[in-house]
Amino acid sequence: MSGKTAIVMENIKKIYNMGETQVLALNGIDFTIQEGEMVAIMGSSGSGKSTLLNLIGCLDRPTGGTYYLDGENVSQLDKDQLAIIRNKRIGFVFQGFNLLGRMSVLANVQLPLVYAGAGKKEMEDRVKEALAWVGLSGYLHHYPTQMSGGQQQRVAIARALVNNPSLILADEPTGALDSKTSIEIISVIQKLNIEKGITVVMVTHEKDISLYCRRLINLKDGRVTGDTTVLNHRDASGDLTALSEEREAV
Repeated sequence: MSGKTAIVMENIKKIYNMGETQVLALNGIDFTIQEGEMVAIMGSSGSGKSTLLNLIGCLDRPTGGTYYLDGENVSQLDKDQLAIIRNKRIGFVFQGFNLLGRMSVLANVQLPLVYAGAGKKEMEDRVKEALAWVGLSGYLHHYPTQMSGGQQQRVAIARALVNNPSLILADEPTGALDSKTSIEIISVIQKLNIEKGITVVMVTHEKDISLYCRRLINLKDGRVTGDTTVLNHRDASGDLTALSEEREAV
């Protein structure tokens, strides 16, 4: 970790107006995340995880409180300003991959660069670099329908990576995958965190997956109920090696 602060949330509140009813989704969230941390956010359904991730990802604005991203107060920016922040600084990885089925891997991964106005040569070079990072260099002209779930999630990670973000947000990134493929995906995310120094914030309901992070924030009823360091956090690449050895021994 660099010692710099990536995320500061101060007394964050989010209220949704549902007709005449108001729903308090987040009720005074306070925490700080340093650059280069890998943090899991956990909580039961309705705890506020998705709302919080939307605010961190500048997909929405808080009703109250202040949010600093890389030292900039982004809590009161307008939609256009938030879109610029998202495109330049944040990569998103979703449970359902969110790939466009009629577009090739190349076209899917380069989408953020298209929005950023990058040139054709730059786009191709950066797409190739991102796909190399996730182990899919030979898949430029494949389509999502030709790929396994694990491969599709790697494409999604490459798309999140292609703009060189300082922050990756992963929303249940292993939720649609089997246990071995889940560890493979976490291994890729851990590698990006360790070798590229990218800050990672991951929402998961799976306790086993959260133990690959170095910090765990628990939510309940829109409040932080726990913020702990994960002692002896797990190494996904080591677990994959051990799993392969076990299968070979059988």
